[in-house]
Amino acid sequence: MKTFYFILCVLGTVLPLMPFISWVEDNGLALNLLIGEIVGSRISLFAWLDLVISSIALIGFALYERRRIQMDSVFLPVLATLTVGLSLGLPLFLLLRERHLEKINL
Repeated sequence: MKTFYFILCVLGTVLPLMPFISWVEDNGLALNLLIGEIVGSRISLFAWLDLVISSIALIGFALYERRRIQMDSVFLPVLATLTVGLSLGLPLFLLLRERHLEKINL
């Protein structure tokens, strides 16, 4: 599973950033335009809200696992989720969790 999670980390970084970088090249860091495009259609708003709620769930679970199994490295997937997105944060968390569980023999 670790190889699978690692591949998803790579894909979850590269694939979402490609169109975002292209958008920034075309529009600059125009926050008003970005927000306008997010709420510009119901389907894009649906996708963004889905990602926001899923990201909150991941961050909550990561913080829970930090206490439950003494997993120290949860700051990395939280940071990845807040900077790149859930597409990197979730597989990174699962990869680090898998490694941690192996280390403590669970």
